[in-house]
Amino acid sequence: MKHRATRVIPAKKARRARPDAGLTLIELMVVVVILALLALVIVPRVIDRPDQARAARARADIAAMSSALNLYRLDNGAYPTTEQGLRALVTRPTTAPVPANWAEGGYLDRVPDDPWGREYLYLSPGVHGPFDIVSQGADGRTGGSGADADITSWQSE
Repeated sequence: MKHRATRVIPAKKARRARPDAGLTLIELMVVVVILALLALVIVPRVIDRPDQARAARARADIAAMSSALNLYRLDNGAYPTTEQGLRALVTRPTTAPVPANWAEGGYLDRVPDDPWGREYLYLSPGVHGPFDIVSQGADGRTGGSGADADITSWQSE
């Protein structure tokens, strides 16, 4: 039997040869600095937009509810009363006037809250049209400007 010579690998080479070695501290710091720079550029632009996004969502909700109300009227000859409210788009009203041709399954899956977590105000007949739908904005009070401004169905038309 022949005796094989064992080759000794120096410690430095053995460490470099490891393919599963992680990031060095410097590489990690470079990644953190790059992420911080990206955050400095992007975050200020995103932070200014929440109020605009909430107002856009309120306008979209009002447009969807307005379309559902128009379908309700086509089926039943009249809009739901103020007392029946927007819930009439989800569940069949039991108070007069009870709709004769209410669509099975309703006109909406659910009545959304406004983007600030409050119910939309509904009035039928409305002051500005056959119905009015209103979100009172961030402050929850009539009137206001900026983020506090009311968002209404008659402004969306």
